[in-house]
Amino acid sequence: MACHVGVLPADLLHVLSRRLEDTMAPDTQSDGVEDSGLCFLRLPHPRTGIPSLFLPYGIPGEQESTILEVQAVEPPNPRSWFLREEVVEDGKLLMMTPIDPAFILIPLLRVTLPTDGPGNFLPPEDLIEDAANKLPSAHSGKSLSANDVVRLSSLRCIHAAMRHVCDLKEISPEITVYRYSAERVQTYLRSKVERLSHKDVSEMSRTLTRSLVKDGFMEDGKDELLKAARLRTACDLVSQYLARDVYEQLLSSFDFAALDTHMKVLKDEAMAIAAVNMNAVEAKESKSEAKDSKDAGSDKKRKSRESTGVEKLKKANTKGMAKLSTFFQKK
Repeated sequence: MACHVGVLPADLLHVLSRRLEDTMAPDTQSDGVEDSGLCFLRLPHPRTGIPSLFLPYGIPGEQESTILEVQAVEPPNPRSWFLREEVVEDGKLLMMTPIDPAFILIPLLRVTLPTDGPGNFLPPEDLIEDAANKLPSAHSGKSLSANDVVRLSSLRCIHAAMRHVCDLKEISPEITVYRYSAERVQTYLRSKVERLSHKDVSEMSRTLTRSLVKDGFMEDGKDELLKAARLRTACDLVSQYLARDVYEQLLSSFDFAALDTHMKVLKDEAMAIAAVNMNAVEAKESKSEAKDSKDAGSDKKRKSRESTGVEKLKKANTKGMAKLSTFFQKK
């Protein structure tokens, strides 16, 4: 069996540990991931549409579920992991991080909209099955399984997320029908962006805080620009799970005119400084080249004068002259 090194939530580790204990108990016969209730699903990535792996699971002690996005961080050169006395040949690191189920639903349910109207209200299972039947069967050489998409309808987190991205009607206390709504999607995305842009959330990331400081947003008197910068950063974070047109529609719902002007000023200043530095470097290089050229010319003139003297000596009449060695002979 292939071994992999991964980083995953603590509650999932708890689930795996409990399942492992159950499989080792004498009165149980379950064996493998399928029997544990954990099964990877191949679904289209919310931004690219490329088939990607996701892992849904239930939270222990709660009637809730969540979905993890599975990503592989692979080094460019061959690597291995050393775990105690064992060596794991595959040097990839698997990252399993929670993903908002609404991001998964948006591209799936968009395909259920007809071209000539808003579409019909359907029970959640039927709506997801309709989406599964309309998805392309393959993308970039990797196949998509309609069964994997249909399995989403059994997750509580998916049913909760449908209320964020769909119009709904409650037919009875037991029956609620849904229809994908682009307007509700934008409303939900705006609320998510505003929550992520809150000071207590955005400043949890040191990288984002340093970026805000570097661009001068943390200075006194720039509260509005700082607020806009945090909103734009939150939009960029959310864009990692949105199709391009959905992201552009989200951006257009905010007013970033003052922020864009400020960023343009910073860009122009940076380009001006770079131009000054470049001119200084070019001037220094030009001066160095001129000096080298002058030195080369002086050397050439000196060699030319030396060559002229040597040539004159060669042409001198030495007939009848005593050789230099005769002056050092014994007398």
